[in-house]
Amino acid sequence: MTYAERTVARRSAASGSRTGLCKAISLALLVGMPLGLSAKIDDKQIYEPVAPTIDQARANILIARQLQFTHFRDMGINDQLSEQVFDAYLDYLDGQRIYLTRQDVDRFTGTKSQLGSALKTGQLQPGFDIYNLVQQRVIERLQFALSVLDDGLDSLDFAADETILVDRSEAEWEADTAALDELWTKRIKNAVLAQRLNGKEDDAIKESLVRRYEGQLKRAYQARSEDAFQAYMNAFTSIWDPHTSYFSPRTSENFNINMSLSLEGIGAVLQADNEYTKIVRLVPGGPAAKQGQLRPADRIVSVAQEDEKPVNVIGWRLDEVVDLIRGPRNSVVTLEVIPANASDETITKTIAIKRDEVKLEEQSASKDLIELERDGDDYSIGVINIPTFYADFQAMQAGDPNYKSTTRDVRRLIRELREDGMDGLVIDLRNNGGGALHEANDLVGLFIDKGPTVQIRHANNEVQTLDDEDPSVSYDGPLVVLTNRMSASASEIFAGAIQDYGRGLVVGSQTFGKGTVQAVRPLNHGQLKITQSKFYRVSGGSTQHKGVIPDIEIPSRIDKNRIGEDALERALPWDQIEAVPHTRYFDFSGIIDELRQRHETRFSTSPEFNLLQEEIEFLNEQRELDSVSLNFETRKAQHEQIERTRLSIANARRELRGEEPFETLEALEDWQDQQAAQQDAVDEELDFVIREGGHIVADMVELDRRMVSISTPRHFAVQAPAQ
Repeated sequence: MTYAERTVARRSAASGSRTGLCKAISLALLVGMPLGLSAKIDDKQIYEPVAPTIDQARANILIARQLQFTHFRDMGINDQLSEQVFDAYLDYLDGQRIYLTRQDVDRFTGTKSQLGSALKTGQLQPGFDIYNLVQQRVIERLQFALSVLDDGLDSLDFAADETILVDRSEAEWEADTAALDELWTKRIKNAVLAQRLNGKEDDAIKESLVRRYEGQLKRAYQARSEDAFQAYMNAFTSIWDPHTSYFSPRTSENFNINMSLSLEGIGAVLQADNEYTKIVRLVPGGPAAKQGQLRPADRIVSVAQEDEKPVNVIGWRLDEVVDLIRGPRNSVVTLEVIPANASDETITKTIAIKRDEVKLEEQSASKDLIELERDGDDYSIGVINIPTFYADFQAMQAGDPNYKSTTRDVRRLIRELREDGMDGLVIDLRNNGGGALHEANDLVGLFIDKGPTVQIRHANNEVQTLDDEDPSVSYDGPLVVLTNRMSASASEIFAGAIQDYGRGLVVGSQTFGKGTVQAVRPLNHGQLKITQSKFYRVSGGSTQHKGVIPDIEIPSRIDKNRIGEDALERALPWDQIEAVPHTRYFDFSGIIDELRQRHETRFSTSPEFNLLQEEIEFLNEQRELDSVSLNFETRKAQHEQIERTRLSIANARRELRGEEPFETLEALEDWQDQQAAQQDAVDEELDFVIREGGHIVADMVELDRRMVSISTPRHFAVQAPAQ
């Protein structure tokens, strides 16, 4: 007998007298059909409510204990936390507020303040009752949507002056079922409009939408106890921070593959995002990164195997989406995604990716040498691109003296660039999501004599310091480190150390802000990934939340409001601890204003930068739209205006390069697809940013010749005292 069955039995023995938490919600709520639902419903299937098990109850108790006593954030379980868990759980199950009504939510009032005490003791039934009700409402909504489609697209009115919210996460709950019917009719109209504007015929539109809703409906009927438990536990753990989460036994078995898809997959880090599976980042050297079209924050709508129809995966579990994407090496998987910069979720793009393994050599650091001519003087600037912090752990453990690592490769590349006569160096960490911590520590050591590189503060407030013990320096000249919003974790440690030591300047945009460390701990049922430590710079400030702020800023297309630690709910805050003594090689305060002025002067006359600014402004305008029109003529005019702007920016960029402009947006998109498939294609934005990094290095040399080398003793500052 399951835990839930025993609970029901105890209730029956009490002659229907229900007390405590479980009286708030009854499974009887699930059998009533809401008023206003279309008659065209397949009522042959019945949703079977899921129930908790003893193993899940025990795991719940263990999770509660670990969160309270071992998480970095010191927080107890109380009534206030109960309400936070309740809100997080509803966000997890119905983040866009499209399934539940205000009437439904009000029924949970008695439970809202009592979830904490239940979670302490493994009483899971209140959470399962909420889950079951939401699943029933999901089924009802999808049945309604199918009934609308069954009436035909001609029955929908596209002449009315209506709008729909793009993002409903902050919207009020609809009052009742009739209001939800109206909302869902608008959602269907929005989906139809978007596909019509993309050139699809009505028959194809109806077929794709029916397939989508039927697929979601099938998943809803197949809900499992484990789905409810994982959803409830992840809502619970998210109160501590967004990187703490529960893995079910099935997810735990394939943890590494689920997180990176690095084995016979596409090389992308995925996470659940409401009904969608979202791309968090691409694995450097992986098939998706090399293919070039998939982007962080894209959301997956469907997955298709070779010569098969697409399978809609909205509402699917993360592990099941991973299973679909994974497959034999050299086979092709096609993803339909909502691009990160799409104005609404009905705009999709299809991307075909050939599966392969992520090879270490394809993640390796690489070099280039750019030549700059400035007022009659020539400068050779070395550029080293580091896509990730890597190390061949197997070769290292086997005792191979020639094992491959970031630090070893960069040391060799620096030697080669010096032999080529470089006058300065740019380290490109844009889109570097981190990797091996010890490699970040060792890499800092290539540019400093010796000293601390990062501090790690644990949950018990103990602080551990990692040091570079090697006094040798591979490069002692002027240095610029390029960063962007996708530079995270180990990248932030390196950039922060270079900045704190006054060893070079950080140029670009604010980094991600991932300054926490997680450990995976086994449970009796699944695993808990829990935040246990936090990174701090040698100057005492955390990299968490704030990331690294560049000395000279260059804007980026990446949306900071959607990507980055400070865009995540309940992320741990920035704070600081005592600094550790460290050398400060150069004081840039005397020249930083002049460096910024020179940079701004160059960019004010740079056609490439002006185009980038125009594109960023255009993207920001699209992102700021909180609603879209459901009137066909209005929407068509908006769509055409967006297409004209995209084409205008692209053609202006082509004209700068002396190339023929595109006549249509379709021609542009075809060309972009071809470019994405060419691994050696150069992104013009990245190219001119790298050159600007080179110009800043040259400015540093011109303004202060002492920056040519740190090897002369007088160029070393005294150790900085703790602050």
